[in-house]
Amino acid sequence: MDVINQALEFEQRKMKSLSTSDRVKISREAKRLILDLNQIYKQKKDENIMDIMKRLTAIKQKVEKRLKGAPLTA
Repeated sequence: MDVINQALEFEQRKMKSLSTSDRVKISREAKRLILDLNQIYKQKKDENIMDIMKRLTAIKQKVEKRLKGAPLTA
């Protein structure tokens, strides 16, 4: 259950005023946590784990959206 605790701590972190390298690190860590949680979910089928994965995915998508920047319009 150490992965679940890490994921919950990750959710509580401040995500303000991040540099680009911080955003990359956060994105990679979120991906690692999501994949680890997925392995646990496959065995236990616990809905709480699925909820944590969904929240982490939302955080990861926000960070990656900021990394990629605004799309260029023609």
